[in-house]
Amino acid sequence: MSNEIIFTINEVLNEKNISKNWLEENANLQRSQLNSYANNKVKRIDLDVLARICIALNVEVGDLIKLQRNKGEL
Repeated sequence: MSNEIIFTINEVLNEKNISKNWLEENANLQRSQLNSYANNKVKRIDLDVLARICIALNVEVGDLIKLQRNKGEL
């Protein structure tokens, strides 16, 4: 298994007590877009979408994205 980029949107929403509906509306997202990011199904990151999520949640990109390193790989 290779290293992975993990989105932590669900964790941030829980910490801030914010619903997906609120984020969808305030970041001008479609539910399918939000679910793709929240469920780590995104293959190519749309920087505009990521910026809108960051602005709506008042967080930095690093608060939403983590690198999951797998043992034995660089």
